[in-house]
Amino acid sequence: MNFKQFCMTTLAVVAGIFITGVLSMFGMIYMMLQMILLNLGKEHPSTERQSILHIELSSEIVEREQGTTIMQQLQGIENNSISLNRLLDALKIASTDPKIEGVYLDCGGVSAGVATLMSVNEAINTFRKSGKWVAAYADSYAQGDYILASAADSLWLNPVGEVDIHGVGAGLFYFKGLLDKLGVDVQVFKVGTYKSAVEPFLLTQPSEANIRQTREYLDPIWADVRTVIAAGRNVSPETINTWADSIIVTEDPANYTDMNVVSSLRYRHDAEQLLKSMSGIDSDDELRLVTPAEYLNQSYAHKYQKETSKADYKIAVLYAVGDIVQQGDEGIIGADMTPLIYELADDDNISALVLRVNSGGGSAYASEQIWEALEYFKSTGKPFYASMGDVAASGGYYISCGADKIFCQPTTLTGSIGIFGMVPNIEGLLDKHLGVTSYTIASNPNAIMSITKPFTPVQRRAMQKMIDRGYETFVGRCAEGRGMPVDSIKAIAEGRVWAGTKALEIGLVDRLGNLEDCIMALAEENGANSYSIIEYPDPEGSWWEKLIINNAQMKQDAIKKELGTAYPIYKSIESLNNMDPIQARMPFTVIE
Repeated sequence: MNFKQFCMTTLAVVAGIFITGVLSMFGMIYMMLQMILLNLGKEHPSTERQSILHIELSSEIVEREQGTTIMQQLQGIENNSISLNRLLDALKIASTDPKIEGVYLDCGGVSAGVATLMSVNEAINTFRKSGKWVAAYADSYAQGDYILASAADSLWLNPVGEVDIHGVGAGLFYFKGLLDKLGVDVQVFKVGTYKSAVEPFLLTQPSEANIRQTREYLDPIWADVRTVIAAGRNVSPETINTWADSIIVTEDPANYTDMNVVSSLRYRHDAEQLLKSMSGIDSDDELRLVTPAEYLNQSYAHKYQKETSKADYKIAVLYAVGDIVQQGDEGIIGADMTPLIYELADDDNISALVLRVNSGGGSAYASEQIWEALEYFKSTGKPFYASMGDVAASGGYYISCGADKIFCQPTTLTGSIGIFGMVPNIEGLLDKHLGVTSYTIASNPNAIMSITKPFTPVQRRAMQKMIDRGYETFVGRCAEGRGMPVDSIKAIAEGRVWAGTKALEIGLVDRLGNLEDCIMALAEENGANSYSIIEYPDPEGSWWEKLIINNAQMKQDAIKKELGTAYPIYKSIESLNNMDPIQARMPFTVIE
């Protein structure tokens, strides 16, 4: 190639890169303009009279409203997840809205934690106290559906449908056999008899201590659930136990009415005709259904929200949901949350903070950074309360323990005060399956601590010493935050998980209540006659943030859709890949 050809080739490459960049830029601009036009084109008409709040319970109830991704907006795809905070808002506002006749629970396999389901059940019962009706229909009721539907005045089932009530349990998965086959040895360092998050990598079944603690928190959770269902169906809690033990899902649906499991058997079109009658419209007219999301964008609710936002006392509600990591694309990201807390502390417009936690923990390092930032917030003299959702355990409790007041629900899982570390040794995997061996030459015995060799006794002692130090720090933070002696915290620590009712008894929390109870208590106890709420972090974010987040969210949505009920197992394995060496993490998830 001569010089002229070289120059021509180089110029062509540069021109190609430039043109590609320009086209990409125009493509992004076009996508943004499309989104703007879509948003401008959205109409939010006023709710008609004789309308019904239509709550479709066929997807996941998430902690808070999630922003729609760019691709979803461009493709006209709705975000099907149900936001707990918006659902509760809609029920509260609709209870006094003369245009809303009642609520229709359209059940189809809702996914949510027990505490979340109990919050919605309570909100439905509160709605009914306004004098308005609530009706539920399903082709078949899963247990989560039924917990919500039991709060309805009328509970309808398809004549060939089923009702599944079975109790609650903890799903435990063990990888020891798989690791042995692969030739991987997991070196574990921990503090706490009950810190069982490491057991799946060491054992093939749970330890006696783990079985004991699991039973001790599952029993009160199930007691609360069956009490709530029994109250709704006007039967005894013992009857609910009988239903569960008899595998009621196999019962002939014709018997459900006499058993008071359902109000009546009817097909969907019959139910819809009855809804028309209940809402006072002609049988030939269309049902006037409005979803919580649509309703909150409409006139009455929108006006209500604007009026409540005028108060000078502004409470920041900071959502901490998911695994705690220092860096990442999802979960509680320490590198993002820590500076946000500092900003809220220094913001003169923010009067107080409620930390809403729904997390089983994660990185001990990130938990400590968030804890310190919250201590800085407290140093400004502003009130700081914590509200716990389905779970606020281990690292989730770590970041909550310094709050002035901690609220949890009876079925919240909390505690799990303990930490652990895990380092794999893949020497066997490399040698046995790949024929790869390694050899280390170093100036000092500990110059290279590699996953291709087992730790030496000296290295193991050093790791355990670091874990012990981290545990003492964790316990110290809890003792300081709760105003309890260190020995008292240690007596209830050891990595042990507690249900909310027991956590209240032993002093890990201050009161039982949901997020709204926590916010109202903070305002009342700090002399705020009126207040407004600002939620953080911003669920929508900037256009650029939407572009960045889009791929990660679409990937998770696709995996969740493909794996279905196996998705939690995938998430457990994925979290190992992103796990810091030292963890403050709860071991498992209660499966409703």
